[in-house]
Amino acid sequence: MNTKPNLVTELPGPKAKAVLAQNRRSVSPSLPHAYPLVVKRAAGTEVEDVDGNRFLDCAAGIAVCSTGHCHPRVVQAIREQAGNLLHICAADFYDPLYISLAERLGRLAPGKEPMVAYLGNSGAEAVEAALKLTRHATRRTHILAFMGAFHGRTMGAISLTASKTLYHSGFRPLVPAITHIPYAYCYRCAHHLTYPQCNLACVDFIEDQVFGKTVAPDEVAAVFVEAIQGEGGYIVPPVGWLSKLAELCKRHDILLVADEIQSGMGRTGKMFAVEHWGVEPDMICMAKALASGMPIAAMIARRELMRWPPGSHGSTFGGNPVCCAAAHATLDVLEEERLLDNATRIGAYLMAKLADLAESSRLIGDVRGRGLMIGVELVQDKVTRKKAVREAEQVMLGCFKRGLLTLTCGPNSIRFSPPLIITEAEADTAFQIFAEAVMEVEKAGVQP
Repeated sequence: MNTKPNLVTELPGPKAKAVLAQNRRSVSPSLPHAYPLVVKRAAGTEVEDVDGNRFLDCAAGIAVCSTGHCHPRVVQAIREQAGNLLHICAADFYDPLYISLAERLGRLAPGKEPMVAYLGNSGAEAVEAALKLTRHATRRTHILAFMGAFHGRTMGAISLTASKTLYHSGFRPLVPAITHIPYAYCYRCAHHLTYPQCNLACVDFIEDQVFGKTVAPDEVAAVFVEAIQGEGGYIVPPVGWLSKLAELCKRHDILLVADEIQSGMGRTGKMFAVEHWGVEPDMICMAKALASGMPIAAMIARRELMRWPPGSHGSTFGGNPVCCAAAHATLDVLEEERLLDNATRIGAYLMAKLADLAESSRLIGDVRGRGLMIGVELVQDKVTRKKAVREAEQVMLGCFKRGLLTLTCGPNSIRFSPPLIITEAEADTAFQIFAEAVMEVEKAGVQP
């Protein structure tokens, strides 16, 4: 997209309104919708709605369309595979595409030894598989997870999730023997300390308080962690935190499970976000960007952990041949078109511009991120850091009406997670629109 999208005066448009009415009659109300975008087609970084309005996409389907919408090489792989084999069920038969993708993902894992892969359909399925495997492999029952975490909405995954009470309300009892602990959220430290003088007290809290008073470490099977929290607010932990957490796990023979569902597949400029800190998890969960929009997920683990017997876990559609072909094509594009390098370069460029904006904006309290996983936290007051929840919603809507797709994360942050093919000119456009939306909210205040 070389030109700035036009300010849209009517959203939703007439065709979109008809679809929204149909949605209200026919679709489960459990599906949340950020704003009335009704998509007709998309290509690259551009999305077009049913009324012909064009948008620059900095959401990428919640960090899914890493290679851009409908990348020609991914589309071609899907078309070719669809003409050969749609389904075989890799749980009962052998599919070369499933096996080759599993091998490829295992080699991508950080560490000297390749991991072994299980393929599913969604991020939540990958987390469910990891949850079962950690208990089976260790013969321990307890799990540690973090406040602010989002691991999915199926029963096991939602039990690990702690980003909104909405996700738990009405669904208890959840999976037992899960304890949530504070994440390394330095801008809002749960221990009211300052990094680096804190000496990473949030890790010591696990040893001193959780293991000392709540659950013995030899009862803990695993720690589930997002290397960068996604739905919690695009929160980047400080240097040393993840390494210290990994050391704690190793000391007590506790498995470290990295949820890379939103941060993985090159989004942060590394294939997996844990690589920024040199950490080698025992298991990694991935999904979203693995196949540029096709439904596939993977849980990879150290070979010695993958000892569960045949039939103990599986999926009818997991590792579908068409999705595996799309995943192979996606990995080819990421590598051959050097999209990780682009994520690093454009991410740093955009973050610098956002940091400059924060200096002059009364609303922007914090800018954080790695690569093209960038969060902008809005506050009502920079001293008290009171969360600007409604303001964040208004900024997101202001971007939408100007032709920029963004999403909130956490209660008061805006995320930038564009396709990894985004150009510097498109980053300039996104920044300009975002700045205009922020200034509009600052000037007018939030409408009741």
